[in-house]
Amino acid sequence: MNKDRLLKNLQNASRGNFFSMEIPKGNKEDENKIEELVKELEKEGRIKLRECVQREYSVYLHGIIKYVSE
Repeated sequence: MNKDRLLKNLQNASRGNFFSMEIPKGNKEDENKIEELVKELEKEGRIKLRECVQREYSVYLHGIIKYVSE
């Protein structure tokens, strides 16, 4: 998964500007990669993350999409 694909998935999972999404993870590396991509999107000002919950088999993300480029 790359940053652009994650942003596209967040756009598809959004209602208005709010998004809520659960991403399945295979191992600890997947979890770290997802967190890294989310932090990059936050730093770029595209999203504002309200909640990131690490679950046993997935990562739950909840937040706001600030800027969306098509």
